[in-house]
Amino acid sequence: MKKTIDNAFTAKSLKGAATDPTYAGALSFMRRKYTKTLAGADAVVWGIPFDAAVSHRPGTRFGPRAIREASSIFDNDPQYPFHRDLFETMAVIDYGDCLFDYGDHQKTPLAIEKEAAKILKSGAFLLSLGGDHYVTWPVLKAHAAKYGPLALVQFDAHQDTWFDEDRRIDHGSFVARAARDGVIDTDHSIQIGIRTHAPDDFGIRIVYGHEVEEMSATEIAEQILSRVGDRPCYVTFDIDCLDPAYAPGTGTPVAGGPSSAKMLSVLRKLGGLDIKGGDVVEVSPPYDHGLITAIAGASVAMYLLGLRAEKLATR
Repeated sequence: MKKTIDNAFTAKSLKGAATDPTYAGALSFMRRKYTKTLAGADAVVWGIPFDAAVSHRPGTRFGPRAIREASSIFDNDPQYPFHRDLFETMAVIDYGDCLFDYGDHQKTPLAIEKEAAKILKSGAFLLSLGGDHYVTWPVLKAHAAKYGPLALVQFDAHQDTWFDEDRRIDHGSFVARAARDGVIDTDHSIQIGIRTHAPDDFGIRIVYGHEVEEMSATEIAEQILSRVGDRPCYVTFDIDCLDPAYAPGTGTPVAGGPSSAKMLSVLRKLGGLDIKGGDVVEVSPPYDHGLITAIAGASVAMYLLGLRAEKLATR
């Protein structure tokens, strides 16, 4: 195989593995081509570097950059545990980052929603890299506009159902707003890893942190598959779902969470879901150590792409 360098810019095709050294080359997500051209893309990776909605420690605006850097450690062999080169038949691009005015936050939600809608209009699967968890709200709205109310599969230490009002920008209330506005199908939504209490659950099934500890990955996956059924769903993975030992680089860490190995095993078993989109959020590099959290976030993102590649392969 001919070796590549800076594949993010020099790629001749949207498919196929890159062979850049893990320590060098332009840092797109998994060396995918950087482009704003959506034609021909089966999946789009998109950064949303926004962290003005945090309630504790800021820094997730640097999350997309860190996740991209961490993704360079994936070697160019078939991706574990999918036994395939994810890009052999699936065309994936790195669409870069969302542009918004850091000084005018009231315009940010619409900027995110409009660009997400543009990507979805192309027919591509959208995988977003946050950013704090507020960014899921406008992205969810764009998905619901295309697919109708979605079952939400949320990996998180927090329910994110705190007090909400229309103009409030808060990373702890997007689920409340989505439930209130009918953007998610609460009867088929589920939250995994919750280790805090919030005012309302809106009828969403909760698998608490202590339950996750006592359950196997297979049992957790079965709960998700049973709850969602054949409904179209959206998967959001807040990295603080993981215990701080596995994800120290996040804004609101909560002890008592699962390992990255266990949650990746759960994700691997979700191939039966009709996943319309997904995101990885709340990676905060200023509090990370040796890219531990960023590697976990990049791995979650890779698994979501892996599930998508398997879907495309069976069509």
